Amino acid sequence: MVGKLLVRGMLAGIAAGLLTFGLARVVGEPQVDQAISFEEKTDAAKGEAPEPELVSRGTQAGIGLFTGVVVYGAAVGGLFSLTFAYLYGRAGKLSVRALSAWLALGAFLAIAIVPALKYPPNPPSVGDPETIGYRTGLYFLMIVISLTALVFSMKVRRRAAVRFGAWNGSIVAGLVFIVIIAAVQTGLPVINEVPDAFPAVVLWKFRVAALGMQAVLWAAIGLLFGALAERLQRLSRAARPEQRLAG
Repeated sequence: MVGKLLVRGMLAGIAAGLLTFGLARVVGEPQVDQAISFEEKTDAAKGEAPEPELVSRGTQAGIGLFTGVVVYGAAVGGLFSLTFAYLYGRAGKLSVRALSAWLALGAFLAIAIVPALKYPPNPPSVGDPETIGYRTGLYFLMIVISLTALVFSMKVRRRAAVRFGAWNGSIVAGLVFIVIIAAVQTGLPVINEVPDAFPAVVLWKFRVAALGMQAVLWAAIGLLFGALAERLQRLSRAARPEQRLAG
């Protein structure tokens, strides 16, 4: 059963990747083009020669973006299905679709929203190339901490629900998650490498587009995988009587 769920998770991830690619082409790439144009004009004003283009812009925005997003969607969908397989039956009496939707919402919150509050995505020409490793490390550290805090808060909810009821337990868990994230983000270093002359509108639209892509990806995975897993569950239940008769 886990193998079948894995296949369906990867299929849902591929479909989600296709939708995300479409959004990226329409909404995200124009902001990237404007950011690159800003960088080129800044270099020209300084008298610096443009850096050699290792991969053409058309390839980056076309087959490169398509391949990256679809492969990422398949990988995320596979991990999503394995997490679902572990949680199903352990997360209360949630139906297949409900668990899939809640899991996708939690992943979107922990992987996209929370890290972006501290280290929002930036377009090209924003950020010092010498600090890219440092910035990337902090971003992934924030993702790990966010996921850990989410898992811990869910355990707190389970215990609090027994004592205070499901609703109050959820409130307690939410407060615990917020306190942990607030404390961690306050302690982590601040990074602000946006050039003073960089267009604020382009920066804002790029960040909104980046979060929008994440929202489409996780919403599509949660809904599509839930539908596929529910269908698999129905087929599995329908096959059981036939197997008993055959036996």
